[in-house]
Amino acid sequence: MEKISIKDLCVNPIELIKHCMLLTAGNEAIGYNVMTVSWGNLGMLWDKPVAIIYVRPSRYTKTFLDKQDYFTLSALPADYKKEVAYCGTVSGMRQNKFAATGLTPVCEGNTVHVAEAELVLKCRKLYAQPIEKKCFFDTDLYDESYAHGDVHVMYVGEIVEVLKK
Repeated sequence: MEKISIKDLCVNPIELIKHCMLLTAGNEAIGYNVMTVSWGNLGMLWDKPVAIIYVRPSRYTKTFLDKQDYFTLSALPADYKKEVAYCGTVSGMRQNKFAATGLTPVCEGNTVHVAEAELVLKCRKLYAQPIEKKCFFDTDLYDESYAHGDVHVMYVGEIVEVLKK
């Protein structure tokens, strides 16, 4: 993979996030986990290029996300839909998802990403905020999404490095 400038990144953010996107948090020293993300945003905030992700408190990956300053988003080719789906349905607390799927973790400094990715966004956490019902204009959305509880936490990460195949 080669480093590219964020200014040279030309992607459809909706398609990128909607298909085959994995979040990895943690590092080699403390451990790490990977999970599927299908809700997110890419754009500008506070004069910085950012990725915004949403993670439920029940997700094992969140424990690593909360311990570290960095996380990665790895966009995999469509051929990996089965592996990406697996990472979204099985807990890493009970099973090593990398071993189970055959995906390869790449541990670099304070992050881990997926070797099979076509694109990797390395992000530095800037902000985290639980989703709150009182902030919804359409509370039906909240009720539909969170009837069971387990309300997402929104994380804003500055995109500090972009790797592309």
